[in-house]
Amino acid sequence: MNFSFGAPWFLLLLLLIPCFIWCKVHTKHFYFTKIAWVRTQIPLFSLLLWLKITIFALMVVALAEPYIYDPTSNSTKRGRDLALVLDASGSMAQSGFHTKNRFKNRYEVSIDLAKDFVKKRLDDNIAVVVFGTFAYTASPLTYDLSGVSYLLDMTNVGVAGESTAIGDALMQAMHTLSFGDAENKVIVLLTDGQHNAGSTSPRQAVEKAKKTGIKIYTIGIGQKNEYDAVLLETVSKETGAKSYSAIDADELAKVYEQIESLEPSPIRSENYLDRNSLAFYPLIFATLLLLGWVLSKHGIFTPWTSREAI
Repeated sequence: MNFSFGAPWFLLLLLLIPCFIWCKVHTKHFYFTKIAWVRTQIPLFSLLLWLKITIFALMVVALAEPYIYDPTSNSTKRGRDLALVLDASGSMAQSGFHTKNRFKNRYEVSIDLAKDFVKKRLDDNIAVVVFGTFAYTASPLTYDLSGVSYLLDMTNVGVAGESTAIGDALMQAMHTLSFGDAENKVIVLLTDGQHNAGSTSPRQAVEKAKKTGIKIYTIGIGQKNEYDAVLLETVSKETGAKSYSAIDADELAKVYEQIESLEPSPIRSENYLDRNSLAFYPLIFATLLLLGWVLSKHGIFTPWTSREAI
């Protein structure tokens, strides 16, 4: 169990505690015929002073909303295991895919949009597989979405070779997903080429996906004659998913939105902690001390000496 505060800025009020000792208060003048009648007292050792400080500190701590939480509760998420499979072959170096920034190549644009997509998967376990002539896992399954975005930026065109091994890419994605515990598993495959490399055929990968219940969404980018649209449609149809095409960056952004609506992340607003508030305890203790102080002031309850000025 870990301890934290919901509103820690209230703890700054504790800096006012020295005022209980050194700040001047309004005083009344009394005249005594004998100085011996006046009892001398060092304020720092006044029981009443420390009572006031304790009540004030407890109320400040209650305002700061202390709570305990189980740090392992966030590891049991209710989303799905999702693998982004991105084509990094030589053809992805073509520019002009983004209508507003034609100097960016296809891969750079696809990375930017993939990062935007990942940011919305607040309750999903995300993995990234990059492929070309061969396929490799760039990021294992993780809930660390910022870490996934960082690893996406570390990849580039040609990092996995110049060819397009779609079958190997899907097999690598399924191997990566096998380490997850979610019931729903999804692959999003993006490519601009045709299967022409690797040791595994797309048909073999599809058969394995069907056996394991993994959906494969496919996205073909660029002109339809540049990639195998029939193959991508077949892969998606046989695994119970959909196939999309995107001729430019704007269409690709819309494709990700459609996939987002078909495979929504269960929790969108924030990540929740299983926490138990402790604010009640300092508040009730401060209330009891304050009540005792009030009762002692009226002579009903006198745990503190009556000679101390209140």
